[in-house]
Amino acid sequence: MGQTILFSEMTPPAHLEDAFNTWYDGEHIPLRMAAPGFEGAQRYRDGATLNYLAIYEMDSPAALGTAHYKTIKNDPSALSRRMLDSVSGFTRYIGTEIASAPAQGWQRMIEAATVYAVFFEVPGDRCGDFDTWYDQDHIPILLGDERWRGVRRFAIVEGAPFRYNRLALHYIAGREALESEVRRQARATPWRAKLAAEPWFKGHYLVFDRVGDRHKPNNKSP
Repeated sequence: MGQTILFSEMTPPAHLEDAFNTWYDGEHIPLRMAAPGFEGAQRYRDGATLNYLAIYEMDSPAALGTAHYKTIKNDPSALSRRMLDSVSGFTRYIGTEIASAPAQGWQRMIEAATVYAVFFEVPGDRCGDFDTWYDQDHIPILLGDERWRGVRRFAIVEGAPFRYNRLALHYIAGREALESEVRRQARATPWRAKLAAEPWFKGHYLVFDRVGDRHKPNNKSP
């Protein structure tokens, strides 16, 4: 798995959903998997809407600056232009990994049925305390539930439309894990309560279910 991710959401119009999925799996991702520095990709869908998510794994943010990638992005096919012009809800966040906790091994984690994404905009002088709380208090409690397959945390180095600077990807066996007693305990600690009292502590929470198999470059393992 790469140490950098590109987190990108798109919502196709309902009448183009099938065509969108065919294009995304057959053209959009494969082109990127051929570019230097791309290590893999996995697609997800919000179960309640047509909002789709792709998480691309890269070896570094420099993968998005190569001549190969710039050609893909700046000279799209007619089909790509048509599809990209039709979507809404577009987001694009680039994150570098700052912590990881694969509770049951990397393979089992990335094959989890559901990904729970949590974004925060943390003031610069509070990042140290926030990161320490997340790694030493919040994650260890969550991993007490065997359905919590692992957590990866990222510093957002570039993104739109919002100015988040922290992202946690929680890989879970299914949405029901979010209703567990363990999660309630993780959200009820004194340490969290202290941070939650600060005005900036407002998370943005998203839940997506896995769609299809993991994409990876030829001759590379997951």
